[in-house]
Amino acid sequence: MWLFVLFLTVPLIEIALFIQIGGLIGLFPTLGIVVLTAIIGTWLVRSQGRQALENLRQSFGALNDPTEPLAHGAMILFSGALLLTPGFFTDAVGFALLIPGVRAWVFRELQKRVTVQSVVSGQEGWRETSQPGPDDIIEGEFEVEEPRRTGPSGWRRH
Repeated sequence: MWLFVLFLTVPLIEIALFIQIGGLIGLFPTLGIVVLTAIIGTWLVRSQGRQALENLRQSFGALNDPTEPLAHGAMILFSGALLLTPGFFTDAVGFALLIPGVRAWVFRELQKRVTVQSVVSGQEGWRETSQPGPDDIIEGEFEVEEPRRTGPSGWRRH
């Protein structure tokens, strides 16, 4: 239900903001701002996305819990989608998600609502859990067939 309300209210907010801002500054400055925020947002998302990917690599390399770098990367990706969506409200939320402090706050709030059962990395995740039994063996026969050659190999000189 809350998703329906979100999909209904966000476009209404955007339309209202377009009307208000367009009435104050005019059509072409309003469109210019929308295009400019998309360009600036794309540049910021690319640069911060690279940094988030590097943080994720470092987390994997150090065998640390990758939850926070993954969450930051997802929020940066979501902010990119918001910044490419025309509108002032979505741009404001998208730019807010590009601020590391805001992302950290959102991550802490999400951690309160989501419980991670376990995170395993490294060699511990590859332990054998059971010994193979007689049911795990499949018997069969096979023959190796050599391809027939009927002439030269097919390679030609020109």
